[in-house]
Amino acid sequence: MGRMLIWRGRTILPLYGLLAAALTVLFIGIPTDIIPTPVFGREVPVRWWEYPVLGATALLTGAWFSIGRGTAQDRPERSGLMSAGVFAAWFAVACPVCNKLVLLMLGTSGAMGLWAPAQPYVAALSLVLLLASVVWKWRSKMDGCADGSCTVSGDRTSAGSPAPATPQPAT
Repeated sequence: MGRMLIWRGRTILPLYGLLAAALTVLFIGIPTDIIPTPVFGREVPVRWWEYPVLGATALLTGAWFSIGRGTAQDRPERSGLMSAGVFAAWFAVACPVCNKLVLLMLGTSGAMGLWAPAQPYVAALSLVLLLASVVWKWRSKMDGCADGSCTVSGDRTSAGSPAPATPQPAT
């Protein structure tokens, strides 16, 4: 799908990233009523910080999907971290009293007294998880450089570790 770019030894798929970012905005924004629709409603108005959290979540999700695919052995950990970050972001920006799980666990007064003040911290945690998953995928994804044959700078290998020392002749 779409055009592929190579940057610093990594495959970048910009259309995948744009599609993932757009879908993230829709899949989180519509049910949480950050994007108003007649289908969903909120008891608590959208708070100012929910818009940037939704935007940052979409950008980080798009960045994660735009980085080319990794090997089969490292995908589950990164995708699990990414999924946890998106799930936490959804809980962070959702209406505290509209969320049936929160209401069942805490009741209405607990949702407003305990959960609502905790939501910005959940949002921060979700963004940290998303950023960590993007960084992890970026650092571990090298196309054709798994053997260290690609160099990013003069004296360092592509993985970021120092280049092996050259053997010195015996004297």
